[in-house]
Amino acid sequence: MNSQFKRLLHGNGWEENRVSYWVTRNEKLIRKTLALPPEEQKKEIEEAGENPIFSYNQTDFVKDRVAIEVQFGKYSFVAYDLFVKHLAFYVGDRIDVGIEILPMKNLQSHMSSGVAYYEGEFYNIVRQGRGVPAVPLVIIGIEP
Repeated sequence: MNSQFKRLLHGNGWEENRVSYWVTRNEKLIRKTLALPPEEQKKEIEEAGENPIFSYNQTDFVKDRVAIEVQFGKYSFVAYDLFVKHLAFYVGDRIDVGIEILPMKNLQSHMSSGVAYYEGEFYNIVRQGRGVPAVPLVIIGIEP
């Protein structure tokens, strides 16, 4: 299924995208460098005497300030998509909305164990309360 999404979306101009950044163990320094371009982040961290660690977030498909993650993997990857990937692209002003595509329970029941499903992840988001995660999201469930 992933390869079909990739073929169809790439054929319509959707491309993978990556956001690179530098991290360190110093919270105040991370807060100071968070909004800086990557090369300035690294410089600030080094000048503060800390060790810069290169990191990045990648998203499956981006076009016109919309990000799409197709997630047919383990349930933990959905939380990472929603609370890290979409948020990183949103805070970085690369997207205005994130879309998460998940199997509905009746499709998930035919897949490997541990795969997330729409109804369960929808429940998890509602349980968090309004405004969490802090990025506009559309969650789409697909079924056979």
